[in-house]
Amino acid sequence: MLDWLVQNTWILWLVLMLGLAGVETLTLDLFFLMLATGALAGLIGALAGASFFIQVVIFCVVSLLMVLLVRPVALKHLKRGSAEQLSNIDRLIGEHALALEPVTGLSGTVKIGGDTWTARTVDGSSVPAGTRVTVSRIDGATAVVVGAQPTENGPLTSS
Repeated sequence: MLDWLVQNTWILWLVLMLGLAGVETLTLDLFFLMLATGALAGLIGALAGASFFIQVVIFCVVSLLMVLLVRPVALKHLKRGSAEQLSNIDRLIGEHALALEPVTGLSGTVKIGGDTWTARTVDGSSVPAGTRVTVSRIDGATAVVVGAQPTENGPLTSS
């Protein structure tokens, strides 16, 4: 059995490549994909007739180059995009909200879009109910708001 594996190292590289690609589907971090590419290079080396030592060197060099050169560029391209591509909490940053009850540095409630969020102010100031504010950041399940903007018709209602 061992002699058969030594003669058919391409099977080891194929299993390693598929295993690393499978782990990548769970992590989605592009790290294991780079290692899977190195395993593919080792597989190609095995099919070309290289010795096992050379196959391991090919795997290491290709994996290292992929992690150091390709992964940062790929991550940069994945993370950039327009506001339409932002997801969940990232979309709320900069949105206007309506204070449903007074918002202080410790507590309060605001309505962002159609959802009600617990809120607090950035600087600890107090914002009366019915005032429009802007979401500065999301801290856990709490919207951190800033910049009270009074309305022309007085305080707004929450309906």
